Amino acid sequence: MEDQELVLALASFLYEKKAQDIIVLKVSHLTVLCDYLVIASGRTAAQVSALTDGVDEFMARNNLDLRRTEGRHEGRWAILDYGSVMVHLFHRDERAYYGLDRLWNDGTNVLDLPFDQSAD
Repeated sequence: MEDQELVLALASFLYEKKAQDIIVLKVSHLTVLCDYLVIASGRTAAQVSALTDGVDEFMARNNLDLRRTEGRHEGRWAILDYGSVMVHLFHRDERAYYGLDRLWNDGTNVLDLPFDQSAD
């Protein structure tokens, strides 16, 4: 599976798991750290933790190994580094504080998602 297909499938997986405000950004032209950022929010610390575990299982099924992780056990914010893809999972309050959506969105790099979040 190509990286873009993978991140869109991951976004769909997060949507099915009731993550909110999912966004996928192609950032390869902005940084050498990764090619894609997937950012999503959970309603509670328990949901953020469950989403983190789910993402790790999803990526393992797609043969991507977790390189590094931070914040995983607190349930407020977690970053999962899979090399070309970085996943940020936030509790709503932390997401607003860090503002990664604004930091990495250059106005041209938001991928269209294969689902409609506006009805949620």
